[in-house]
Amino acid sequence: MMLSTYTREEKSWMLYDWANSAFATIIAAVILPIFFKEIAVSCGVSDVDATAWWGYATSAGTLICAVLAPFLGTLGDFRGMKKRLFALFMLVGVISTALLAVTDRWQMLLVLYIVGTLGFNGSCVYYDSFLLDVTTEKRMDRVSAMGYGLGYIGGSTLPLILSLLLIQFGGAVGISTVTATRFSFLLTAAWWLFFSLPMLRHVRQKHAVDPGSHIVRNTLRNIKKTGSMIVKNKSVLFFIIAYFFYIDGVGTIIHMATVFGDSCGLGSMDMMVVLLIVQVVAFPFAILYGRLAGRFGARSMLLVGIATYIVVCGVGFTLREMKDFLLLAVLVGTAQGGVQALSRSFFGKLIPAESASEYFGFFDVFGKFSAVIGPALFGLVSQLTGSTRMGILPVMSMFILGGAMMIFLVPRRIERIHE
Repeated sequence: MMLSTYTREEKSWMLYDWANSAFATIIAAVILPIFFKEIAVSCGVSDVDATAWWGYATSAGTLICAVLAPFLGTLGDFRGMKKRLFALFMLVGVISTALLAVTDRWQMLLVLYIVGTLGFNGSCVYYDSFLLDVTTEKRMDRVSAMGYGLGYIGGSTLPLILSLLLIQFGGAVGISTVTATRFSFLLTAAWWLFFSLPMLRHVRQKHAVDPGSHIVRNTLRNIKKTGSMIVKNKSVLFFIIAYFFYIDGVGTIIHMATVFGDSCGLGSMDMMVVLLIVQVVAFPFAILYGRLAGRFGARSMLLVGIATYIVVCGVGFTLREMKDFLLLAVLVGTAQGGVQALSRSFFGKLIPAESASEYFGFFDVFGKFSAVIGPALFGLVSQLTGSTRMGILPVMSMFILGGAMMIFLVPRRIERIHE
């Protein structure tokens, strides 16, 4: 009933959030970080250095994506290319995730994590741009928010619960913790692949440009043209710069929350429960953000989410007991999906449909470079001070800068770019 008002194309598109969120949760945020840290420490790597290495690997993966994003986006706008490139990067992510189950070297775990991150982020460039192919501007906030909502309640929750149950109670039936953890990686790969099928089957590229006879030359020309259009439209430029700052904080919290909790003395199962709470709370609030955006505007709701994250950082800096982590989980859950979903739809309303992948490629650059800086600063400040708690300070500053730009530089009403 919840999805009865959406078209087949919209539902198929939203299911990719359901599909890839298993990677975002199990691989990027919950189980792999813990598994990696245990493996690294058992090999003689210190706790602080293991945390830093995870941050550096996250930065490396997103840096590669950031450099490639404009080229990938431009190629995706050529007729017949978007679906093929989407499938390619999705399969790269799925295969590298499955291979995590067959290695126990901490260095190889990081390599496969970086490759999986490339597949995940590369597919999302095309997935995000497909939003303009499957729905209208009026429905964009709700469709984008529902996608994130399904991701949280589906891909981020159901396979995670199954994995946690197997890790926690598998010993009773002779399944070791390591075997259960490896199974969670295979489950993630299978989940990601299976629920990507509706997207591959039912979503079509409706807006495209002719590549002409010189694809490389036209790609470079279009990148230059799009960059020039963004710079000329100050409202769009200020928004994606603001996005650069505040999404830095969001991404850093997602990628570093587990290793941070471990450093603060939280047990593995406690951390998983906390992150599970985030997913459950995020589901209704992502949908709520989409509906409230229709009444108060996406800009206003984005500011609400940014303010919530500033409070999150304050709470995180003073964490002492399990109840503090539970409060943190609820606060993050109320804002995480809404901020991500509305950022996507807000930008989608500003760009021309026929060049959506190209513009989302630039959008991805700002998002990915922020994800490079955030985890790296978190790891660097943690190493320099000897305290992972101090790594929160640069994260809070990014939210403050992003919020200030949204308030003072991004106007309430922005017109779509016309080429």
